[in-house]
Amino acid sequence: MSDFKQNQSKNFAIDLDYQQCTRCVMDTSAKNITFDENGVCNFCSEFLSRSSCVIHEDLKDKRLRLNSLLSIVKSSGRGKPYDCIVGVSGGADSSWALMKAVELGLRPLAVHMDNGWNSELAQNNIANLVKELCVDLYTHVIDWAEYRALMQAFFDADVIDVELLYDNAMQSVCYNQAQKFGIKYILAGTNQSTEGMSMPTGWNWYKRDLRNIKAIAKRFGNVKIKSFPTFSTLDFIVFEFIHQIHWISFLDFFPYTKLGALNDLEKGYRYRRYPFKHYESVFTRFYQGYLLPYKFGVDKRLLHLGTLVASGQMTREEAIEGLNGIPYPSQYDLESDITYFLKKMGWSNMDLEAYILRPAIPHDNYASETRFIRFFSRFISLEFISSLKKWLQR
Repeated sequence: MSDFKQNQSKNFAIDLDYQQCTRCVMDTSAKNITFDENGVCNFCSEFLSRSSCVIHEDLKDKRLRLNSLLSIVKSSGRGKPYDCIVGVSGGADSSWALMKAVELGLRPLAVHMDNGWNSELAQNNIANLVKELCVDLYTHVIDWAEYRALMQAFFDADVIDVELLYDNAMQSVCYNQAQKFGIKYILAGTNQSTEGMSMPTGWNWYKRDLRNIKAIAKRFGNVKIKSFPTFSTLDFIVFEFIHQIHWISFLDFFPYTKLGALNDLEKGYRYRRYPFKHYESVFTRFYQGYLLPYKFGVDKRLLHLGTLVASGQMTREEAIEGLNGIPYPSQYDLESDITYFLKKMGWSNMDLEAYILRPAIPHDNYASETRFIRFFSRFISLEFISSLKKWLQR
């Protein structure tokens, strides 16, 4: 095992000998991993079983689905300034989604959330894209003092998913902009082919868990949520079923490949790529490249590269090569980001070291909506949800 792997797992008691999937690159750092007699893991097997119908869908059928969606979105937007929302982070997936929406004749409102951690490269990518595409951009700027206090609460709580704050707020901003303009469709840059593999247990948290956010904020620093956009399970139900605003994984309607998307963006929109997935944010880069591996024993490159291998967009050998070394462009970039993070958060080197050394605490040690969801999921079936949708649409 490499030095990085040893550091990666230092906070966990690993009973199994180290093992890596023979098909993708997932390994025993994922605590709920299992292997069949051929050494193939449950993550890529489940992914292919669930997602092959999308990844390997007949191109004619995929085009028919896309045409149907375009017709519905355009019809729903008649007489309105926009017919869809596209959330943009500056990353390849959301940027390509915006590009395709415009190319196919839709009239999107691009929505971006600035939480104070945008990289300069991400800002340039977004600016170039919206200028070339001639689309309107709404940017929601979060109050930094409030956001920093919430982040500090999450650090003090020692929970893994500090990015829950951004992801939760982004949903709120997109749905509320949709409601403001009477838009029925949010076209997201999410997709099966590059990010469809299930997240291992404990690597993240439920993104609509507003109760968890509030509980941690109150417990650590008694942080008052005033202007921070929030989004709960109940909010999702109200927007999706009452207001009929739908979040669509737009890229699943295309034969989407990461390399193809990057080439398209670079060729036509002066786009510059990032070394790893989600590195358009300085904090996400630091979080995924340093905090996750060294405090929580999690290297998300395994999941990101493993998905590309399983979906046929990368060879296993290329993925293994991509796992070499630290998950950072360079040691210089890491040291620079550490300095930036410490200054922005008001931490000392000792604060960072103490945080890394403290044991991780599960999210559900604090109040959470997941218990409510698990309880009611026993009684609410997919058939019930489908019937409810039809009744509300009458």
